[in-house]
Amino acid sequence: MGPVTHVPHDEPEHDPAHGSAHDPAHGPEQGTPHHPAHPPVPAWQRATRGESRWASAVAVLVAVALQWTLPERLTIHPGWLLPALEVALVAALIAANPLRIERASRLYRVAGLVLIACISAANGWSAVRLVVGLVRGQEGHDATALLVTGGGIWLTNVIVFALWYWEWDRGGPVARMQATRIYPDFLFPQMQSPELAPPHWEPAFPDYLYLSFTNATAFSPTDVMPLNRWAKMLMMVQSAVSLLTVVLVVARAVNILN
Repeated sequence: MGPVTHVPHDEPEHDPAHGSAHDPAHGPEQGTPHHPAHPPVPAWQRATRGESRWASAVAVLVAVALQWTLPERLTIHPGWLLPALEVALVAALIAANPLRIERASRLYRVAGLVLIACISAANGWSAVRLVVGLVRGQEGHDATALLVTGGGIWLTNVIVFALWYWEWDRGGPVARMQATRIYPDFLFPQMQSPELAPPHWEPAFPDYLYLSFTNATAFSPTDVMPLNRWAKMLMMVQSAVSLLTVVLVVARAVNILN
């Protein structure tokens, strides 16, 4: 009986420069999921497309409509002046950026700030007149009318501060689109835990509207934290105005019902 000859099996050659086929130091085996070495940069940290114009435009029109419903004694005279100016400004801003806010212009930014300032002045005047009337006993003879008026002023206040937060955070919507500022003024939960949000997430006007609403109802920050001093001061002013309006209006309405 002759000697048994062992036929060697074909084995992959080992190249020290590339590593073996099963060397974990040189990449995963075939069939295993591949995870990128670096996670994608979140959208709020890189240049993206501009956000939609219509959410903020609808909010402004709602605020103007609420101003029209207020009694004449609580508005700045002539009562049509500021609402007409606000409608003209928002029409000009829509014409400049009809679908998305992408055109960088100092003139358009100033026009947007003037628009918010007009709404703020009109609503602030109405709130002061209402509070003074309640303290002097000149307002609040009908509980239903008082609640409707106070609710309109409170809701306009929510929209106004949402617009301020949206327009000032990291330089405004155009600056956020271009990612020209690294540090945020408001810290949203998606920024703290990016793994819980899609890579394309970035704050838009509805997020700032939610921030304003929760601050007006809780009288303090909830899940969105202000980081900049101006953001903290602005949220403090909103909480104070909201608290004063709600307390006086509700207390007077309860007194009338009793």
